[in-house]
Amino acid sequence: MFRLFKHYVPYAVLFLALVDFCLLIAAAETAWVIRANQIGMAVTFIGARVGPLLTFAISVQIAAMAVGVYGPESLQSLRFAVARLLVAISLGVIFMAVMSFALPGMTLWRSNSLYAMGLSFAYLALSRMLLGSLVGGSAFKRRLLVLGAGKRAQRIKDLEASSGSGFVVVGFIAMDESKKVIPEAINRSAIYNLGDFVTKLAASEVVLALEERRNALPLEDLLRIKTTGVHVNDISSFLERETGRVDLDSVNPSWLIFSDGFSSGRRLSTIAKRLFDIIASALLLAITTPVILLFAIIVKLESRGPAFYRQERVGLYGQPFNLLKLRSMRTDAEAGGKAVWAAKDDPRVTRVGKFIRKVRIDELPQTWCVLKGQMSFVGPRPERPEFVSDLEKQLSYYA
Repeated sequence: MFRLFKHYVPYAVLFLALVDFCLLIAAAETAWVIRANQIGMAVTFIGARVGPLLTFAISVQIAAMAVGVYGPESLQSLRFAVARLLVAISLGVIFMAVMSFALPGMTLWRSNSLYAMGLSFAYLALSRMLLGSLVGGSAFKRRLLVLGAGKRAQRIKDLEASSGSGFVVVGFIAMDESKKVIPEAINRSAIYNLGDFVTKLAASEVVLALEERRNALPLEDLLRIKTTGVHVNDISSFLERETGRVDLDSVNPSWLIFSDGFSSGRRLSTIAKRLFDIIASALLLAITTPVILLFAIIVKLESRGPAFYRQERVGLYGQPFNLLKLRSMRTDAEAGGKAVWAAKDDPRVTRVGKFIRKVRIDELPQTWCVLKGQMSFVGPRPERPEFVSDLEKQLSYYA
């Protein structure tokens, strides 16, 4: 794997994306040549139309990444991949059509686009059929050696057995025989030189999965492994990379402190994120205000009480703010003012409330909170203060 914009990208995905990009260029060029021959136009050197070809390939590739063409589901299921490819190619062509107004002469002709769409789908679907087994095969899988044979090592073993795993475990080393739960693990005492052992197994990565690290780090072994050029990783970072989530059961305060997930040098991305929130929320409010007002009247007519519901929530850095929603429950939903979690088929929900909850219309007024900067379209769910205090007790590092 390599890291791009703080995201881990498997080499198999990178290889597939490069193949797709080349095939998209080929599809666009083939479409151009077919159309040129149809209208009797001379086919010139490809360099004369490199701009439109690149615009088409980049547009479709961006759409493919956006709709999940390179996600785990697409890599594991040909049917899922084909469905995503249809959506991606359609969106890519629409995006290219919009770009033609901003960049005239840098996009394919409309007649070319039709041919390019069909050829792109045929090329990319065929590549999935031919490369599907190769991408998911052992050629792209990392060879992993695990230092540890306890419950944490067992989690790695379970992850290896799951579909779409990007690694294969070549061995488990029991560093502490008393906590051994993996029977096939080799005892550390049976290995004279761990550095040589790693080299003989051709391991590309070593993961430290000890049950107790305090005064138990095998520093000499880790240094020997490191000098062989093999990557050494701890289980917290390994699980984050493989699952895309931070594993709260294995992380410790030092891992969070020394991580780069709280970098202060994100000013540009923060500005871009806020600009997106402002533009998107303003457009969404302009489009949906009639819908919000219509259902506000319906809510008001159905039951007594205000049409809109304000509720205190905890935002960024623990700052409280009032969340705005269309009321979907009775006014006496929380008798005595005690906070109660919503439940499935909640009897407190009104008839209109059931509908607006189902289609998410009750959430639309929150767009105003996004416009004001109290919330963001992308981010953790802001919970109620009463729930936050309970969650902080139950979940490690919740705050």
